[in-house]
Formats: sequence, structure tokens, C-alpha cells
Amino acid sequence: MTIAIIGATGQLGGHAINALLARDVAPADILALGRNSDRLAELAGRGLRTATVDLDDIAATAATLTGIESLLLISVGGPGQGLEPRRNTVTAAQTAGVQHLVYTSALRAPTTTLVLAAEHKATEEVITASGIPATFLRNGWYTENHETDFRAAQQRGVIANSIGAGRIATATRADYAEAAAVVLTTPGHQGKAYELSGDTAWNFTEFAATASDILDSPVRYDALSSADEQEQLRAAGLDDATIGFMSLLNANIADGTLADTTGDLATLIGHPTQPLADTMRTWL
Repeated sequence: MTIAIIGATGQLGGHAINALLARDVAPADILALGRNSDRLAELAGRGLRTATVDLDDIAATAATLTGIESLLLISVGGPGQGLEPRRNTVTAAQTAGVQHLVYTSALRAPTTTLVLAAEHKATEEVITASGIPATFLRNGWYTENHETDFRAAQQRGVIANSIGAGRIATATRADYAEAAAVVLTTPGHQGKAYELSGDTAWNFTEFAATASDILDSPVRYDALSSADEQEQLRAAGLDDATIGFMSLLNANIADGTLADTTGDLATLIGHPTQPLADTMRTWL
């Protein structure tokens, strides 16, 4: 089996490589693709095949993917910038004859109101139209996205945002990456979509209480209005476009768009997702 990973030099890609190696995939059977030459050199030192990739160059990407059986496409590109490179990747994979395309999408991508999901939905549609047998891993939220909140708790004893009572069913990147490794190395996943999320949905009052236990010091959560949050972000030096995006994202989360506890992730990886408190301990 030959497996290529686009986005191999990122955090999720690194965890996916570790998960594949843990499942006894030979390093030489993994082709790590990315743009970070230093990180690619590290991976080459572990015995992986590596190559830089320019997704704007469809022909070169297709040549690089020739002979690859399975491709893990980690959702490259920032918000509003991801669809074109992903479309190019799908075209290149078609040309190269890739037999299985695994894409890291967003939770409930076809139906969610989550501001981040529109390009994921569009990417899924491009992949489906290509005819390449595919699996959609609709990843929920990463627990690591909230390390900055933990640092605020550690430094100031206060966490503040406009999410309020909204719940988030997070899991670690390692858990999501392990699911990708399972799908890439076991049969029966082509044509399926998995709604992946953590086993437990928490809110920020609970997050603060957990942080307080881990830090052994008081931590308070302050629920802000959207207007107050925007003022704080502006005072911190963020531009209006970033503030607007963050406000919309937090409103989505407050509405429960990331609260689903589907059980798909734990089922795929064969064990519970890492609890919030355990992840916090790794941040100490």
C-alpha cells in the first residue's frame, strides 16, 4: 500500500504520520507532501518519501502522485482560500489514478451553519463529482484550539469570550489523525462520511472549572456580549476582518454547531477520545 499525505508538514499531518507508523505502515510506503522543507527533511530522516508540492501546478502534482493508491488530503488553505488548491489536488489525483481519497472536512459539512464549513461542503462536492472513491472525515473541533484559553486561565485566572453556554465536543488532533490512519489502512470505508467529534461536549464554565482543578488555583469564566468581545479584540490590535470572522465563529459555537457527540470517532479508533482534563495536563 502506498499512501500520500498532502499537508504532511502541519500538525494534523504529523500526527497522521505517527498513527500510520504505529499501525505498521512502512515508512517507505508513505509519501509526505508539503511546503516546509525543514519539516520534510525531518520526515525523510525517519525513512519517509518526501516531496515539495505546489498545488497550483496540477501537472506536477499529478506526476508526484503517480503510483499512489491512497491520498489523505488535509484541508489546506485558510478560510476563503482553500477551495482552489483542493480542486487542483482532486484533478491531479484523477490524472494520477489515485484509488482512494480521504478528505478532512468539517462536522456536518453539508448542513451546518458553521462559517468555516462552506468550502468543505464545496470540496466534498468536487471530490464526489470526480468519481474517485472517497471517504469524508468530517472533523469537529480540536481541543488544542483552546490552549490559549488555558494560558489565559494560567496567567490571569479569567477566560472571557462570547460563546456563553455553547457546548463544544472537542477531541485532540492525535485522535482525529488516528481515525484517518484507520480509514487509510483498513477496508470498507470508501463511499462513507464520518461525523467525528469528542465523546463529551463541554462549555466554558466547565472548561474554567477543569482548568482550576488542573492549575490548583481559581479560574473564572466571563461570558461577554458580542459587542464587548469585539472591543476587546480591537484593543488587542486585531483588524476588523479578523474580528468579524471571530465574532461569527463564536456565535456559531454558541448556537451549538460543534456540540454533537456522534460517537463515530471513538468507534473508528476503538477507544474513548482524550478527556479535556488529560489534554490540559499536557499543557502544564
